[in-house]
Amino acid sequence: MHKYIPNTEDDKRYMLHSIGAKSIEDLFEDIPKELRLSRELYIGKSLSEIELIKHMKELANKNKSTNELISFLGAGAYDHYIPAIIKHITTRSEFLTAYTPYQAEISQGTLRVIFEYQTMICNLTGMDVSNASMYDGPTACVEASIMACESTKRKSIIVSKTVHPEVRKVLHTYMKFRKIEVVEVDMNDGVTDVEKLKSIADKNTAGVIIQTPNFFGIIEDLTEVEKIIHENKGMLITYVDPISLGILKTPRQLGADIAVGEGQSLGNNLNFGGPYLGFLATKSKWVRKMPGRIVGQSMDQDGKRAFVLTLQAREQHIRRYKATSNICSNQGLNALMAVIYLTTMGKKGLREVATRCVQKSHYALDKITKENKFKPLFNKPFFKEFAVTSHIESKVVNQELLKNGILGGYEIGKDYTEFKNGLLFAVTEKRIDEEINKLSKVLEGMK
Repeated sequence: MHKYIPNTEDDKRYMLHSIGAKSIEDLFEDIPKELRLSRELYIGKSLSEIELIKHMKELANKNKSTNELISFLGAGAYDHYIPAIIKHITTRSEFLTAYTPYQAEISQGTLRVIFEYQTMICNLTGMDVSNASMYDGPTACVEASIMACESTKRKSIIVSKTVHPEVRKVLHTYMKFRKIEVVEVDMNDGVTDVEKLKSIADKNTAGVIIQTPNFFGIIEDLTEVEKIIHENKGMLITYVDPISLGILKTPRQLGADIAVGEGQSLGNNLNFGGPYLGFLATKSKWVRKMPGRIVGQSMDQDGKRAFVLTLQAREQHIRRYKATSNICSNQGLNALMAVIYLTTMGKKGLREVATRCVQKSHYALDKITKENKFKPLFNKPFFKEFAVTSHIESKVVNQELLKNGILGGYEIGKDYTEFKNGLLFAVTEKRIDEEINKLSKVLEGMK
């Protein structure tokens, strides 16, 4: 029945007898017969190893990646340059196969990677402490929201509609089952409507979530937002692009209490959507409310530098009802990629990457809108993404771009119906003038 399970008939009879069952069918008696599959799976005939490899390659080749296409698609996942050293180090077996350090202090290498990662995230965000083990940006944002509710003893979170739609969807899903209210505040000309925020923020608000640069790539001014939420004794949660922090103010400088974001752009491949890593950093006063694990530095009995798991407030380590979160995947390899990337780039390199993103994206916007066929959707300062619109359906635009070997912009109308023909283009430091000019030329030729 199960070709690849090496149990003999005697083994089966012995196990069935041990549990008081007469046959394997008895194991499924609680499942109604009409719900059981009464036929073989449609998986085709068996293949030899050679045939299987050929078949899998044919399936894989149906995908088109950034190796074949010029990518101007962002919306949360970005085609940044990845230094060759990252692949060289992370494919070493001691990193590639390592997992959660259950006997933590024995795994000094793993702990040091996490410690260095935490240190660099703190340097980037200006915060006091960072953790590890966030799945991705959206779940990091959720964990920050839970932190805010736990810290303030309140049950309401405000999130701007300029925050990535996927982040907001994940937030709604998680909060629904925690009986936490999620209130979305409207936007005005591509940024958070501060007056609307002022009218809905109150003493029941645990925190407000603002993304900057926001989903449309616009750099938000958080001056008034910070005043509004702190006057109500709530917490400011900023969702940030780590690359932008090479030139923009840190979340700490903006008055944020918690900083979160997606770390994919820090040396991680696009990977067709994952795995990625989320980051979360905060001020020291809330360190015991943080999920995941926190690695600290100490000294061993010989006086040598050593690393320890300082805090691990999750359900695998402490009583479940006292755990801050049940998030428990390690994401250690992704964090290592971020560490190598930030170490390789350094402050100067990160600043240069961020600067080139700004320069190239503004050059692209000027080229695209020169003939007035495509117009800027907003007139606001932006980092590396910008939104444009035209009389041509966005889906048609992207189809034409794809024919010319270009992965086009994100179709904004999927999430914001008021921007039916809107397209969100991302321009990273990898895009050369020739590629940007090709994009412009294809767009100009459309009718």
